[in-house]
Amino acid sequence: MSVIQIATPFNIDIEFEIAEFHKRILAYLVDFFLLVLYMFSMLYLLFGGFRIGEGGIGLAMIVLVIPTIFYSPVSEILLNGQSAGKKLMKIKVVSLDGGEPELSQYLLRWFLRFYEWGFIIFTLFWLNPFTGLVWLFIGGLTSIVIIGVSPKSQRLGDIVAGTVVVNTHTALTVDDTIFMEINHANYSVKFPEVMRLSDRDINTIKNVLRQTAKTNQYDMCNRVAMKVQTVLKVSTDMYANDFLEKILEDYNYLSTKE
Repeated sequence: MSVIQIATPFNIDIEFEIAEFHKRILAYLVDFFLLVLYMFSMLYLLFGGFRIGEGGIGLAMIVLVIPTIFYSPVSEILLNGQSAGKKLMKIKVVSLDGGEPELSQYLLRWFLRFYEWGFIIFTLFWLNPFTGLVWLFIGGLTSIVIIGVSPKSQRLGDIVAGTVVVNTHTALTVDDTIFMEINHANYSVKFPEVMRLSDRDINTIKNVLRQTAKTNQYDMCNRVAMKVQTVLKVSTDMYANDFLEKILEDYNYLSTKE
């Protein structure tokens, strides 16, 4: 299984498992199936159920085209780097700095999928499924070639946007090692300064703790803990991993309170 080292905002390298090619293909096929199912369902509903006739073709184009074209970026933005297919395959998009991609990165990687949109464009506007499938094959083949030659298994959109697709499922998940049930009634915040950190910083801390739990190597955890204490201007005699877990808990608690 290929592994990539990503430098985080704390100048710490974290290892991510690059998503296997077959998982990406299966995720793509799941999303593609959902889009085709949506298209045919809407066509049946509009022309068979509501019987809008030829005069409603413009409306049909809007109902079909907009959700289909914007499915990928909207789902990835709302689901933190995952579409339905990616979620099923337990893979996700992350930024090459180790955090969640910015909005601009999501949009850029989506826009550069234009050569993969042939099936949708030709089917809806020219009503020529065969031409659309040929375009889809060419676009898909181009993506396969680019992913194959890219050192980080990136397609064109990932390379330009600075993102990569990685596995989210491991033998020991982030939820198993970090998150604990918090009793909001009795919870006591120890480090209110935590709100100075960004969501990307918190995501980096999650990944550091996950990596530490997998490898039992605490050097990276110690360095990040020292960096966080310096940034927040706090001191503690807690162990590094306990300190970072408390930071996450305080952040989660304060975020839900706001």
